[in-house]
Amino acid sequence: MKRLLLFLFALFFFSAFSQSRKIPVDTMVVTTNTTTIKGQSISYKATTGTQPVWNKKGDPIATLYYTYYERNNVKDKANRPLVFSFNGGPGSASVWMHIAYTGPKVINLDDEGYPVQPYGVKDNPNSILDVADIVYVNPVNTGYSRMIADKDGKLPERDTFFGINADIKYLAEWMNTFVSRKSRWESPKYIIGESYGGTRVMGLANELQSNQWMYLNGVIMVSPADYKLYSTGQPIYASLNLPYFTAAAWYHKVLPTELQQKDLLEILPEVENYAINNFMPALAKGGSISETEKQQIAKKVAYYSGLTEKEIIQHNLEVPNSYFWKALLRDKTGQTIGRLDSRYLGIDKTESGNSPDYNAEISSWSHSFTPAINYYIREHLNFKTDIKYNMFGNVHPWDRRNDNVREGLREAMAQNPYLKVLVQSGYYDGATTYFAAKYTTWQVDPSGKMKDRFTFKGYRSGHMMYLRKDDLISANDDIREFIKNASSNGKAAKYTN
Repeated sequence: MKRLLLFLFALFFFSAFSQSRKIPVDTMVVTTNTTTIKGQSISYKATTGTQPVWNKKGDPIATLYYTYYERNNVKDKANRPLVFSFNGGPGSASVWMHIAYTGPKVINLDDEGYPVQPYGVKDNPNSILDVADIVYVNPVNTGYSRMIADKDGKLPERDTFFGINADIKYLAEWMNTFVSRKSRWESPKYIIGESYGGTRVMGLANELQSNQWMYLNGVIMVSPADYKLYSTGQPIYASLNLPYFTAAAWYHKVLPTELQQKDLLEILPEVENYAINNFMPALAKGGSISETEKQQIAKKVAYYSGLTEKEIIQHNLEVPNSYFWKALLRDKTGQTIGRLDSRYLGIDKTESGNSPDYNAEISSWSHSFTPAINYYIREHLNFKTDIKYNMFGNVHPWDRRNDNVREGLREAMAQNPYLKVLVQSGYYDGATTYFAAKYTTWQVDPSGKMKDRFTFKGYRSGHMMYLRKDDLISANDDIREFIKNASSNGKAAKYTN
């Protein structure tokens, strides 16, 4: 009997104090903080929590986790810029730019961007919080964002969220609600997206303007992914990678002496010109190219890439990036180079093969970012939950059909004379190469009539250029300058003769 009573008591105790593991649908936690940015003391409020996504009937079908930083003691809120920040993937949380780039805290790294223990965060003296308020948004299944089951326990259809156009549509609606809740309709608005986030913000620019009646001042694309280029099997993409090959080979000191002794920025314009005017037309010829021209192209590509003529001929001039990462240092150190940041080195089981066993840079980043964001959210922002923070969430299959984001951005810019675009890329990014990003901006506006509203900035690092200290400083300063230049300054939104 005594044992039975103890068992019943324990059952009651654990039933009373246990709870389902689920995220609150609509909640927030507010903290007040102080930091120093560019030598100036900044007091700010951090609001972190969840805000629902509703269906047409007004029922919550998902909730998005966000963190919103708002500078205190701002008298003129109407002129205070608001920046929405998205990462990519698709399926990536907002963690990367949140605690390594524009936010008030950054993770512990050395000056070149490599992780340092103990894991954690420190003040970011380069944050753009001095000039703009920032909200970091986690799309469905990233961070703590989740789908919400209906009263019968059924989750919404996955195609409501997981595709180019579905993603853009529900996020724009969510942003409208956020702006209304936070009373920010008067503020100049900017959106920044990294990697796949580049696709996302190109599409959001038009969706916000067309269906939410929200006009932007600026779109910022960080190492943007453009699926009009990737996985197309067309010669355009292969030729656009050549300047990246040059940059990575220069960094690892495997270019011919006459190139290696020059500064990187002296070399790249020459390679860009060759890629567009010689390499791209040659690739377009395919099997019809003459043997003489094929040999000439192979020789020049070898000169610019650090690979051998034989390797290039064996690939019919079109060398995959994955092969480049595996082969560049094969005969030098036997190491591989990173995909997202080719400064990083890896060690494979064998030196032979066509692609690396793993991405050296992702391994480095994951074991520093994951503990840092979990610690920061719980201990600094005071948001506590048993839900797992998804660095990368389950969002696949991702519907890439009807990708019209380039045209969407063009339409938004044409209809909104205020709207300007900043592109930021690292020269050593082998996933979304810097020259492909330049090419994308050329295709957004083929008329060239809006080319003065595009700005490109390159950095001597990789996909997340901000991990390197010098680039963290300059890239944030470039955003500050862009926000300043994209300000209306009291001018009317109109074209003049």
